[in-house]
Amino acid sequence: MAERVLMKGNEAIAEAAIRAGCRHYFGYPITPQTEIAAYMAKKMPKIGGVFLQAESEVASINMVYGAAAAGMRVMTSSSSPGISLKAEGLSYIAGSDVPALVVNVQRGGPGLGGIQPSQSDYFQATKGGGHGDYRMIVLAPASVQEMASLTIKGFNLADKYLMTSMILADGTIGQMMEPISFEDAEIETYEKPWALTGTNCERKHNIVNSLYLQPDELEKKNFERYERYKIVEENEQMWEEYMMEDAEICVVAFGIASRVAKNAVVAARKEGIKAGLIRPITLWPFPKKAMEAAADKVKHFISVELSMGQMIEDVRLYSGCKKPVTLCNRCGGMIPSPDQVLESIRQAQKGAC
Repeated sequence: MAERVLMKGNEAIAEAAIRAGCRHYFGYPITPQTEIAAYMAKKMPKIGGVFLQAESEVASINMVYGAAAAGMRVMTSSSSPGISLKAEGLSYIAGSDVPALVVNVQRGGPGLGGIQPSQSDYFQATKGGGHGDYRMIVLAPASVQEMASLTIKGFNLADKYLMTSMILADGTIGQMMEPISFEDAEIETYEKPWALTGTNCERKHNIVNSLYLQPDELEKKNFERYERYKIVEENEQMWEEYMMEDAEICVVAFGIASRVAKNAVVAARKEGIKAGLIRPITLWPFPKKAMEAAADKVKHFISVELSMGQMIEDVRLYSGCKKPVTLCNRCGGMIPSPDQVLESIRQAQKGAC
């Protein structure tokens, strides 16, 4: 039996990053993710790594850019307002095609909002976040175990596709404690001949840059980048299905909302309602294949979110608008209850009959 240890979600991310080969962390404290920085501050010096609390979020993301350009596995973490400050740097990293891992343990907004859990950064994560045409791989853990495993997966995917991976968690998953194991972690390594490692006159100079003054050159680069994104969309969709074999009502939820939704699905089944759950694990690429298959057999979709309704737009889009989609939500740091989700399932069932 695999050895299991009791860890907080934020600490699981930090430990997993270290095990994945991350030796450079640059960040700035903000609730509810500060434990990540605290863990790195304690551990990095002991393993020959670099922990640096930058003077600002802007500084920290540009330090990530530098380390990534040198071919290092590098990470930063923050919570919602801090990610907004990093947005310009995220665009520079994407425009330079270097890999990095960014963690967002979401809190309520907009503005400073509150320190309670939220999922209202969905648009920011999946639709870009910074300026220009680019994408990030967005992974949404629903347990402390996935906080660890998806962190390692995020590093692997970032290196594989020369992209930024983002862990889009919420404050509840970040703060909760659960037993986890690191024994099944699959850590991949990739050659990085493009990295700025010094030449010793043995090769031509590498250049990492996002500036293209000739418009035709920039257009060509963007087209090439999106060809790579198409490969990610085709091959890296991840999701979990629960009781979807004969489902007539499909609940779609991620993160902490999916755990609430699963309980509601079980309760609905006890009432004779054929409900099921699709849990996106990758928010980008969104699990289009699962949504298309579900749209051909269910009668109604329900998007359960800790926001005013953001993922619901992708549920409609990727289900082809074939079936009605309704929203079950709380926001501002509140979490839907299983009873609230169950009532939404009952209402959907009435509409479908």
